[in-house]
Amino acid sequence: MSYLVTGATGFIGRFLVPELLRRGEDVHVLVRAGSEDKLARQVARWAGAERVKPVTGDLNQDRLGIDPGWLVDHRGSIDHMFHLAAIYDLTASDEMNERLNNGGTRHAVEVANVLEVGCFDHMSSVAAAGQYEGTFTEDMLDEGQEFKSPYYRTKFESEQIVRNGCERPWRVYRPSAVVGHSVTGEMDKIDGPYYFFKLLRTLGRLPGRMPFPMPDMGSTNLVPVDYVARAVDHIAHLPDLDGHAFHLVNPEPQNNIEVINVFAELAGAPRMIQALPKSAFTISMHVPGVQSMLMPRAGVPAEVLEHAEFTCRFDSTRAQAALAGTKIAVPPLAEYAPVLWKYWRDNLAD
Repeated sequence: MSYLVTGATGFIGRFLVPELLRRGEDVHVLVRAGSEDKLARQVARWAGAERVKPVTGDLNQDRLGIDPGWLVDHRGSIDHMFHLAAIYDLTASDEMNERLNNGGTRHAVEVANVLEVGCFDHMSSVAAAGQYEGTFTEDMLDEGQEFKSPYYRTKFESEQIVRNGCERPWRVYRPSAVVGHSVTGEMDKIDGPYYFFKLLRTLGRLPGRMPFPMPDMGSTNLVPVDYVARAVDHIAHLPDLDGHAFHLVNPEPQNNIEVINVFAELAGAPRMIQALPKSAFTISMHVPGVQSMLMPRAGVPAEVLEHAEFTCRFDSTRAQAALAGTKIAVPPLAEYAPVLWKYWRDNLAD
């Protein structure tokens, strides 16, 4: 058995590849010309590094820009191709999302077809559900939902590319909002709830602990990166699950205010209280100066607030069944929040 992975040095990839290496097989990883040193630094951290085989390529090129001779030599020998490479930037342009997310997926599918891989494992996101309201199941995709950003739309469209263009067996994984490692706290950038950490640290330094009023910000859904990596590795190797999507989510949605309060306690900051209805939050975001000045000064970009809430609940029945009998589960946030906070404080804070 052998693997081909795109996005191996990305946040999820750097934890998935070690899981694959534990299986004792070769892992071929796509690397862009000029990025070999970056890959080498990452590979040096992994046990079994000698079985990591760099493959020069480019997400923007047909067949990922992989040498045709390599494709011929490895036809029929790749059991799983994991496509993780994508751009995750809520402020990125429509053109960039189209080129890297949709174009990259299209080129990856071309490679999967040429190589006749055993299974094409595609990393999507619950963002594919867009603004759907209600319960979004693992069997659902095109429900006429709207999308609030190019990123959300391209996650939906890239799934369609896989389903319509992949001639090999495929599986799709839809994680929710991915945060740091539940044991080490490791995170690659400020994202999601991390944007509130700077504000909480500032509030924690002020005298007094009066509750801080906040509008209703709805619900979110956080999962640690190690859960996602272990779940993908496990589900990918189970039989008879081709042609399905899997929601890698917290089975219970988390109220955004409650999530912030978990970290407020760690920061010594006052608790947030839900003092205004959701409509007030929506209206406030359209008041001149709130988006462009007030929230950025607090360290919270307007785009983050606009995407803070999931409008639907994600049913994960199939994923939970696939993980039954394992120890792969989403831990309670309160159990691993301290390591997330510590890692941010020591490595990511200004």
